[in-house]
Amino acid sequence: MSQTRDNNSEFGFDYPPSLESLPVSFKESYGLFINNSFSAPGELFESLDPSSGRVISKLTKANKSDVGRAFKAARAAQPAWAALPGGVRGQYLFKIARLLGERMREGAVIEAIDGGKVISEARDIDLPLAVQHFFYYAGWADKLDFACPDIKKPVPLGVVGAIIPWNFPMLMLAWKIAPALACGNTIVLKPAETTSLGAMWFCEIILAAGLPKGVVNIITGDGQTGEEMVKNNQVDKIAFTGSTSVGKKIASLTNKATLELGGKSANIVFADCAIDQAVESIIEGIFFNRGHVCCAGSRLLVEESIEEVIISKLKRRMDTLIVGPALDKNSDIGPINSLSQLNTIKDLVKSAEMEGASVYQSASALPRGGLWFKPTLLIDVTPAMRVAREEIFGPVLSVMTFRTPDEAISLANSSPYGLAAGVWTNKGSKALEVTARLKAGVVWQNSYNLFDAASPFGGIKESGYGREGGIQGLRDYLGEGV
Repeated sequence: MSQTRDNNSEFGFDYPPSLESLPVSFKESYGLFINNSFSAPGELFESLDPSSGRVISKLTKANKSDVGRAFKAARAAQPAWAALPGGVRGQYLFKIARLLGERMREGAVIEAIDGGKVISEARDIDLPLAVQHFFYYAGWADKLDFACPDIKKPVPLGVVGAIIPWNFPMLMLAWKIAPALACGNTIVLKPAETTSLGAMWFCEIILAAGLPKGVVNIITGDGQTGEEMVKNNQVDKIAFTGSTSVGKKIASLTNKATLELGGKSANIVFADCAIDQAVESIIEGIFFNRGHVCCAGSRLLVEESIEEVIISKLKRRMDTLIVGPALDKNSDIGPINSLSQLNTIKDLVKSAEMEGASVYQSASALPRGGLWFKPTLLIDVTPAMRVAREEIFGPVLSVMTFRTPDEAISLANSSPYGLAAGVWTNKGSKALEVTARLKAGVVWQNSYNLFDAASPFGGIKESGYGREGGIQGLRDYLGEGV
């Protein structure tokens, strides 16, 4: 299953394969993981490698009956799981964390092949953070009284239905499963249609950890499968991460959901910042994971006096980025996850050009085959343009300017979203004042896209409600007993 560049002459270099390009195996088809065993495959859909377009494997589309079986298994297992001492539940989570840590490189290869995430990000960020979340919540499993002192008697909600997106498959899996299990809930999880193979691989870890039957059930499918999960009468809570449009639909169907949705986050750069540091973080803030990040700093707000120097440095840095296959250790930006997402990105960039924005794309050559898009800079963007209002979810940065802090704050807040923001200044008082007035769930100062299991994450407005990570991430998986 090794992947390396086959167009070396185009790039002018001959690179050896990375250690992570060692083969991993996939089954020809997968059934559903219910009650600690795989069912026979049913109606199948294909999982494609976005670096090449080839079919990797086939997965079962869970129907209403399948969803019912999964929730029935979770319901049957929940009382015994909740009755375990918190320390024992924590031991299971510790074991999952250790096993996941031992197999991180294998998991990173699967993430790269299945979703197009470059191997360096999957290996150094996604998988380690997933392990960290299991370790973190394992430590809280026997301390729930201290985690939520506002709850007189914390008790699990019961059965959780979790629906996760395709941009961070393994990390989102950990975000949902770890706190749910620590609190005594059982779970039915559906990975995204285009990135389900990592979750199928994780089932091996569940079995190796000796988790009781029915505690974690993983089913695959499309939006219809997700809708059946939301409507199921056995579900006590829906934990969803994904698009705002789908989140709104879920909210219309149930009042038992927490939603981590889209974003159009502003990265505010003042003239008194450390410019070179800011430029590097701006690049990371938008081109990390190909821009497939809900909190990506896709709106760059630059103080007018430094616009020219910032744009010049951004162009120079963008030209060093390598767009290439996910398993090539030299790739900075992998393929776009799906054809539909690639078409969305192209459409929005075209609309920006038609509305008067200047388009700059990096000098990086694109590989043959697969789903590729060059790192793109949109200059002279105005707040009324689609690219300033709509989530692109791709490697595209829109630049606007401001003259005063008030104008910067007004521009940053002029969005229906409210997930994240960044503030770049060497003046602490200015940073604190601006941060306090930003309508965003997460604000980074002189940095961007920094995550930790102990830090809560979530948004406001159309970016959703509820928090994941930290002590706050436990709160939405607990109720108050009598």
